[in-house]
Amino acid sequence: MTALLALLASTISMAQDVKVEFFTPSIVHIVKGQPTKTLVISAKPQDVTVKQTGSTWKSSELTVKQDSKGNLTFLTAKGKVLLKEKGCVVNEALQSFVLDKDEAIYGLGTIQNGKMNRRGERKRMEQSNLEDFQNVLQSIKGWGLYWENYSPTLFEDNADGMTFDSEVGEGIDYYFMYGGSADGVIAQMRYLSGDVPMFPLWTFGYWQSKERYKTARETEGIVDQYRALEVPLDGIIQDWQYWGSNYLWNAMDFLAEEFNNGKQMIDNVHKKHAHFMISIWASFGPMTQQFRELNEKGLLLPIETWPQSGLSHIWPPRMDYPSGVKVYDAFHPEARDIYWKYLKRLYDYGTDAWWMDSTDPDFFNPKESDYDHPVYGGTWRSQRNAFPLETVRGIYQSQRKDDRGKRIFIMTRSSFAGQQHYGSNMWSGDVNSSWDMLRKQVPAGLSFSLTGNPNFNTDIGGFFCGSYNTRGGGSAPRNPQFQELYVRWMQYALFCPVFRSHGADAPREIWQFGQKGEPVYDAIEKQIRLRYRLIPYLYSLAWQVTRNNDSYMRPLFADFKADKKVWNMTDEFMFGHSILAAPIVNPQYTEERIVRTDAMTGWNRQNMSDSSPAGAIDFTTSKTATKYLPKGAQWYDFWTNKAYKGGQNVTFETSLDRVPMFVRAGSILPLGPEMQYVGEKSWDDLEIRIYPGANGTFTLYEDEGDSYNYEKGQFTEILFTWNDAARRLTIAPRQGSYKGMLETRQFQIVLIGKDTPHSQTVTYTGKEVEVKF
Repeated sequence: MTALLALLASTISMAQDVKVEFFTPSIVHIVKGQPTKTLVISAKPQDVTVKQTGSTWKSSELTVKQDSKGNLTFLTAKGKVLLKEKGCVVNEALQSFVLDKDEAIYGLGTIQNGKMNRRGERKRMEQSNLEDFQNVLQSIKGWGLYWENYSPTLFEDNADGMTFDSEVGEGIDYYFMYGGSADGVIAQMRYLSGDVPMFPLWTFGYWQSKERYKTARETEGIVDQYRALEVPLDGIIQDWQYWGSNYLWNAMDFLAEEFNNGKQMIDNVHKKHAHFMISIWASFGPMTQQFRELNEKGLLLPIETWPQSGLSHIWPPRMDYPSGVKVYDAFHPEARDIYWKYLKRLYDYGTDAWWMDSTDPDFFNPKESDYDHPVYGGTWRSQRNAFPLETVRGIYQSQRKDDRGKRIFIMTRSSFAGQQHYGSNMWSGDVNSSWDMLRKQVPAGLSFSLTGNPNFNTDIGGFFCGSYNTRGGGSAPRNPQFQELYVRWMQYALFCPVFRSHGADAPREIWQFGQKGEPVYDAIEKQIRLRYRLIPYLYSLAWQVTRNNDSYMRPLFADFKADKKVWNMTDEFMFGHSILAAPIVNPQYTEERIVRTDAMTGWNRQNMSDSSPAGAIDFTTSKTATKYLPKGAQWYDFWTNKAYKGGQNVTFETSLDRVPMFVRAGSILPLGPEMQYVGEKSWDDLEIRIYPGANGTFTLYEDEGDSYNYEKGQFTEILFTWNDAARRLTIAPRQGSYKGMLETRQFQIVLIGKDTPHSQTVTYTGKEVEVKF
């Protein structure tokens, strides 16, 4: 690419036609040549006052200048340079830019390399199992860029510049956004592509899954066991093959003999106060009704996908028995309608949520003829990366038309720009079970959030854990190395929007790790119980995500940009605006096992391992950890209430059952009751913790917990304001209403102090209350 740019520098830099279109005073759409027919942008240009003088365009917030060579420069209204173009090849969809020497850039997608900053990166961006791309980039300087092209694209940053080079395109099409901050860029991307709808309240509880529950009785029995143990649970997930053989792949019905009454299973799960999610795919076996109807209409793709063999019980695949499974053309409106027509069966049975697997989709042994195959709106190559957006959009829009009082929740393996608007949460794919991969999940999730998509989660413990099965198949949960990794991964997942255990090679239910009174079991239970206590905080944060374009998982530079030490922080982040999550991502009790598996090889390596660590591991001993607390705030250890000044490394005592977490001074933190499932207990006696040292506010949000009535204004907000100098908490009058809201309640107000916290109980009826300490 560098040679190409140098060779063409004299020809591609001359003045050229460019379309400069302001969508808002701080968002400008740039087109050279033919624009991309958008699948992402739903906003329309506002009536923006733009003053054009020659080759300069000025709004109230942004200036765009074109030089004599045709390159654009983006500046603030005060003339500060934000970004400069360097050169382009219009008919090859290639555009280069110049960055400042030390300018940090973030986003693009879930690149699994453990880094936050994309400087020096070279990456061919094509959707896959483990890495997904949204083409959204943002800078520490407060600007963002969305590259509007759906074909595989090479992103490269080096000494010659930062370049986007797409494989298909008759022009250059991108949006430049100046938000002034990470939050500002995220808000602008959501303005362009859609806001984030609320998920059901219950989805913020704990989910249990594995690859896979093989009978309806087993699936239902998992819920029974959690209830018997009195360990909280809200979601149970049915993975693949409930339909029977691979020739019936994704039939979207309970055709396997072991699931002959799937509807009754779902009804029984509901009676146990749990919810049911089921696996569905973007492909169909040749014996399914969907395959036949789609095939007759030419709406299937010829690409090789999963599963490759029709024999589901043999590994490696027997290719002399090909599965015949094909991916559907999700770009075609008729194909999406056919997909929903058959999926509606499972909806009629009472399914609460969709697990859309392989939405990348799996694409094995790619050929040029595959990429050239026509799909609706172009070719497979030209539309490739937008596949997950279109298949998810199809379900969301269809279910919204058939609204039965359930908010839509879709968990998907892949995501593109704008997908946040369609009720989806992306998980990071079939990652292996290793400390290295756990460390990589933190920056991967933060990078994803920075593209405007806030909903991210991972398989707790990693998907492929077979290397820990040192005492036979499925023995990993009794291997101390996996036990420590699993607990620490769960502690990271505590701060993800979805809190879900899943994986292959060994079961992951809590009782697999021991029994009550044993340190590993107790540590797992403690994390689950803490998650439920945090739900009032988390659900209120969810409302801020929907209403004010906030994010759950926030890189530290989003709140502490002035502290350069946090610009590339990969093991800490803010969970909302109050909690600093600092999960332990290195082993403290066992040795780190080096695991080399991925989504393509993990199945074949599941029993390849070394021996278990010698000697017993005492998980009850204390350890120490060192974490950095950002400058610009005072911090409290969540567990000890010890206060720390920001801008320093702090060393503190840790244990297996405690995740390091710190609360920002000025925070008002609501904590709910312990419960077995969301809704078991009302929020009529919430604990409200105040962390002094700064002024602060918090808005407690409540609604029915499901349905889209919140879009009609049926919700309540209660504003808490802490005046630090006056040591006074003001609880404002309740705003709004909804059916079933609490008219009268108590709040346990706890002021965190150096010694014993001070507490007061107040009764709240919706009118203003002041609490003085």
